[in-house]
Amino acid sequence: MSIDRRSFLSLAAGLAATGLGPVLPAHAATVAAPLRRNIPGTTEALPVIGMGTADTFNVGTGAAERKPLAEVMGLLLQSEGSVVDTAPSYGSAEAVTGDLLRAANARSRVFLATKISAKSGAPAQAQWARSLADLHVDKVDLLQIHNLIDWQANLRWLRELKEQGRIRYLGVTHYRDDAHEALENIVRSERVDFVQINYSVAERNAERTLLPLCEARGVAVLINRPFQDGRLFRAVKDRPLPPWAGDIDCGSWAQLFLKFIVSHPAVTAAIPATSKPPNMADNLGAGLGRMPDPGQRERIAALLR
Repeated sequence: MSIDRRSFLSLAAGLAATGLGPVLPAHAATVAAPLRRNIPGTTEALPVIGMGTADTFNVGTGAAERKPLAEVMGLLLQSEGSVVDTAPSYGSAEAVTGDLLRAANARSRVFLATKISAKSGAPAQAQWARSLADLHVDKVDLLQIHNLIDWQANLRWLRELKEQGRIRYLGVTHYRDDAHEALENIVRSERVDFVQINYSVAERNAERTLLPLCEARGVAVLINRPFQDGRLFRAVKDRPLPPWAGDIDCGSWAQLFLKFIVSHPAVTAAIPATSKPPNMADNLGAGLGRMPDPGQRERIAALLR
């Protein structure tokens, strides 16, 4: 960790005191450091709660627009090596991410992931060059083929980039259930390091085949849309958190939803996106304390039926 746990708890507690931040686990002062999962086949471990940037980091250059995002990034940086996931198709998100990391001198403290969302050849290469410039880097940790765009040709090129040392890992992504079969076929037939998919307590299609397959094949899994773009929160609006949530150290619905995801053994990290520091602190709380067992996971899922 880049700062000590007491500092994180103090900051998160301060946010909670405003009425905007998370409710920390009852025994937060004694729970272990944030849970980490190894990238399969390596000794490199990532915190199970990272951060996405879709929509939230698509802002301008004004100080007022960027101040809360700098605070969000600062919270994430408290856990060394957390995933920061962005893409050239997210408007200005890559540039904002790059500027914030440079301002904090923090590139080496994150696992930086971006994507190729262009046709192979000259379009993809030009996009990659822009991404590097916007991120202020000469390499990234993970480069992913966004939504399987021209994936066969782009995958060959990503392998070349990996061999050249310009990326450390390569992967493929999608955000819809109807793409899972295609992703399954890729995991079976190709060697990829990461798959990024949609998965949540109310969107469990990945459990059928894709997640077990990734686990069996040694493929790391990142989870996007963990709250289904806010739909999960609307589903529990005005409902109190169940009392038994404390048994797994959850102080909010966000933590309950995220712990459901990251307690699946195939999941490497979830990457919820937010522009609000209290929400970021709340999300990070899902990486702390006890995780649900299979029975408790089903109990969480039953809340949304």
